[in-house]
Amino acid sequence: MRPLNKQTAPKAERTERIIQFGEGNFLRAFVDWIIFNMNEKANFDSSVVVVQPIEKGMVDMLNGQDCLYHVNLQGLDKGEVVNSLTRIDVISRALNPYSQFDEYMKLAEQPEMRFVISNTTEAGIAFDPACKLDDAPASSYPGKLTQLLYHRFKTFNGDPTKGLIIFPCELIFLNGHHLKDCIRKYIQLWNLGEEFSKWFEESCGVYATLVDRIVPGFPRKDIAAIQEKLQYEDNLVVQGEIFHLWVIEAPQEVAKEFPADKAGLNVLFVPSEAPYHERKVTLLNGPHTVLSPVAYLAGVNIVRDACQHEVIGQYINKVMFDELMETLNLPKEELQQFAKDVLERFNNPFVDHQVTSIMLNSFPKYQTRDLPGLKTYLERKGELPKGLVLGLAAIITYYKGGVRADGAEIVPNDAPEIMQLLTDLWATGCTSKVAEGVLGAESIWGEDLNLIPGLTDAIKADLDAIQEKGMMEVVKSIL
Repeated sequence: MRPLNKQTAPKAERTERIIQFGEGNFLRAFVDWIIFNMNEKANFDSSVVVVQPIEKGMVDMLNGQDCLYHVNLQGLDKGEVVNSLTRIDVISRALNPYSQFDEYMKLAEQPEMRFVISNTTEAGIAFDPACKLDDAPASSYPGKLTQLLYHRFKTFNGDPTKGLIIFPCELIFLNGHHLKDCIRKYIQLWNLGEEFSKWFEESCGVYATLVDRIVPGFPRKDIAAIQEKLQYEDNLVVQGEIFHLWVIEAPQEVAKEFPADKAGLNVLFVPSEAPYHERKVTLLNGPHTVLSPVAYLAGVNIVRDACQHEVIGQYINKVMFDELMETLNLPKEELQQFAKDVLERFNNPFVDHQVTSIMLNSFPKYQTRDLPGLKTYLERKGELPKGLVLGLAAIITYYKGGVRADGAEIVPNDAPEIMQLLTDLWATGCTSKVAEGVLGAESIWGEDLNLIPGLTDAIKADLDAIQEKGMMEVVKSIL
């Protein structure tokens, strides 16, 4: 079996036109797959330079394979079973700005650069006032991007044709608006001047987007069979579902520069992404975020198995159809059809989507995906949605760590400050303090959730019940 690199496999040379912040599974199976298809079918002629957004990442692994890897798409396409393998060759190189800062900044000097695409998780689009212009690099993603844009502005003397088109893919509503706001704050903080500010506003476009494809990631279970089939040692295979949707809130002149429609792709340029976003985040990501800790603590490890489980499956249906769907304003039939499609995707026979892979950054995810529904439900129905409340209690319990009923070790993983907070709260041995402490953490929620009527008591009651009876019995009690 051959190693996978450009000596053993063909790799096209294309113009570097895209800077991509993020080297993870999602971008490689979604954005880079889309660009591959645009190159093949729409003569897009573009390659991607990947920038690792945090200090530790995978760029060395990527470069070790000359940035070649395969995407394995599986699922049902109009009732037909599909299980495809495509070698993606669009990434030209990958940089770590923490050890290659000069090379990173030189990307701004390449005249053909036109697009910036990112996925730095929900926590990535944040303004950190501690960042400085002369940091090498700034720690925040918006800080790094502002450094790059300012260097480009200076390199090309404010040439309006050298602006960049920026598509953030982080799962935050109006992600482009948030990113633009952060960049504006850095322009002000770092005193970068009126001329640069004007160039950024007029020559660059930062556009809100919505992305949708379930990407379980590296196919541990199937990797031997896949490598045997490929006859390559590809250690970066990424598995995803067939379904894909990218909604971009941008004018048609941007669509002309990014001709995904000519490649037959499900990429929509629209005046407003809001209705698409609300539907997707509420009915796909919302259930994902709460089913994961509930299923895991009940001893179920795979999303599909959770959907098909006689108890957990009912919980998922309750959250989707009885709680979250009741908070949306789109036509009921349309919502029900979308929810059924989502369940079909969750039930993909090929995809062993580990529930633990969904649980990184669970609190920010709950804040964006489930908390709005919880508040709206309470407002409309005059009571708290039991399924969504249990989901939050399950996340809090998961972060306690320890051992599951079947002996599996629970190993939560999140930002150090969140891990420390939960460790300290659970160390008190008092579920009242745990509930109040988590709900009162404004660093997580941006507000004090103890002020939501009845929520603190409901969370405490669920925490106690999970400790006493186990997750499965608690789920049965709310059905």
